[in-house]
Amino acid sequence: MAHVRIFRHYIHLPFFILGILDLGILFGVFCLSAFFRYFGDFPFFAEHFQYVWPSALVFGTFNIIVMIALGVHQARIEEGLSGMMLRTIMALILSLPLSFSAFLLFEDWLWYLGGEGVVTTASVFGFFMLGIVRSVFFRLAGDDAFKRKVLVLGAGWRARQLLEDLTTPFNRKGFHLVGFVPMPDEAVEVSGEKLIHLPHTLHRYILRHPVREIVVGVDDRRRGLPMEDLLECKMEGVKIVDAATFYERESRKVALEMISKGWLVFSPGFSVSSVQGGSKRGLDLLASFMLLVLTSPVMLLTALAIKLEDGWRAPVFYSQERVGLNGRVFRVHKFRSMRTDAEKDGAVWAQQNDTRITRVGDVIRRLRIDELPQIFNVLTGDMAFVGPRPERPMFVDQLVESIPLYNERHRVKPGITGWAQLCFAYADNEEDTREKLRYDLYYIKNHSLLLDLLIIIQTVEVILFRKGSR
Repeated sequence: MAHVRIFRHYIHLPFFILGILDLGILFGVFCLSAFFRYFGDFPFFAEHFQYVWPSALVFGTFNIIVMIALGVHQARIEEGLSGMMLRTIMALILSLPLSFSAFLLFEDWLWYLGGEGVVTTASVFGFFMLGIVRSVFFRLAGDDAFKRKVLVLGAGWRARQLLEDLTTPFNRKGFHLVGFVPMPDEAVEVSGEKLIHLPHTLHRYILRHPVREIVVGVDDRRRGLPMEDLLECKMEGVKIVDAATFYERESRKVALEMISKGWLVFSPGFSVSSVQGGSKRGLDLLASFMLLVLTSPVMLLTALAIKLEDGWRAPVFYSQERVGLNGRVFRVHKFRSMRTDAEKDGAVWAQQNDTRITRVGDVIRRLRIDELPQIFNVLTGDMAFVGPRPERPMFVDQLVESIPLYNERHRVKPGITGWAQLCFAYADNEEDTREKLRYDLYYIKNHSLLLDLLIIIQTVEVILFRKGSR
């Protein structure tokens, strides 16, 4: 398999393996640093290993969390190994105060985290070891490692969408498309060189060509499928999956054009238990209180900067009506980033290089500081920390009419950050909103406490590298 599914979220297998390898390396280099600093004799070290490994595990875990926050492993795709290692340096540096803080809080059992030079030596040594092991891993694995050979049954518009959306250079695909098998009486929309015309049955083709998965991408199933043939393939160990599920797994978004309300009903997910709802609310409150404490100085400075630019009578905050859970309208609070007369002619989409944005507003938008007052919306329960971004009622009315299933995003509370904010740039038109809805539906379908934690951690990358900000 090219993916591991943990708590309903798909994780690309190479990233998962790299994470395990990194954790093992960091654990090992910490133990090695402690050995040279305090022991020097292996039997003596082995006898007292029980006192070393908790510190090594905490050191490795903190580094992995920071690496996830900085998108270290994903950087290999767009920035190469050099970009990956540059982010690794940043992660190793940022995790140092976390390790020292853990020692101060739990010095009775994390003795070696406070040892002289152990953490810094392990960080330096770890950087070189991570570079060596990653280079060997990518050389041995190659670009086609962990990729399944996939055959698509169908060659119409549904198959063409799979081809166009899932074979882009930066798509983190874990598959190799063998080709497309056109169905009788189906309009062919896939180019001829990618078509496979079977001389015999699909089963006989599978026996001669190693295919691990067949994606059913037929436009109209009412015309019939070769069920007996597909059953024979499944009995040979070939996985059979429909196009919408395949699209969701490979792209981490929902294929809006391929699904219907019936698919939403029968597809796994889209469920919330009382335990899950309570744990999510607990995470919202904990994350909001922590963020409020950490960002209070920044919020005070932001308020002062707005006053200095626009005058002491100018408002610091800006409140708008937004649509929340089950379509309920509430008021969301933000730091004002536009002129006070920005909407004198009515509400419009925010644009790139928007002339209505003030100088302070430009800075706080890029750093996402303007969103910080929404912490109070989370504390009052109008919003969650993680969820789809809330939209204005007038825009919602327009989008519900033009975008199928748009109202489904109101099945959960809106959030300060979300899956769509991590995966897609700022939406300033209807087509961008349609694309972000694909990610929002993926979150609603697969949301869990683990996915919320992952989104919160990776939001750090959005802020530091300005992904999606406008």
